Amino acid sequence: MNELHPDLARVLVSEEAIQGRVTELAQQLAHDYADVERIFLVGILKGAFIFLADLARQLSKSHSVDFMALSSYGDTTTSTGEVRLIMDLREPIQDKHVVIVEDIVDSGRTLKYLYRVLGEREPASLKTCVLVRKERDSLDVVVDYLGFDIPDVWVVGYGLDFADNHRTLPFIAELKESVYAD
Repeated sequence: MNELHPDLARVLVSEEAIQGRVTELAQQLAHDYADVERIFLVGILKGAFIFLADLARQLSKSHSVDFMALSSYGDTTTSTGEVRLIMDLREPIQDKHVVIVEDIVDSGRTLKYLYRVLGEREPASLKTCVLVRKERDSLDVVVDYLGFDIPDVWVVGYGLDFADNHRTLPFIAELKESVYAD
């Protein structure tokens, strides 16, 4: 690999490791949903779009894809703690087998919000597939399918960003603190 961008401290998860794990997750989903006619994948924008695209391409099980957009972070490191729905699903999910595809579990607030909102819509089942989860003691949210546990640092790449930068890197890297610290 060439020299890292000056904003990046180190690569945490390589492109090869990501692609291998995405294939494994797709195989696990196909196995676990073998008796189901179709899986309804719900990608959470913007962060999960690359992960969802790769996962869906690897998934041998019949599936459909839709998106939701939520907001809890702005262009800074501070979060309001409030999750807002910006874009909803285009079709009902009642009696469907839904898998929420998310890029990262940080505080867990977004997944808790999604469980509540989507659970009220009476899906046949509701599971989560998350690319990375920060290692924290305070997390209290269910992750059914997990790509990687990572340190509690700011990460970018493979859909993850800081102020809409570094999202399309093919790997996941730690962002230098000097980039986001005030």
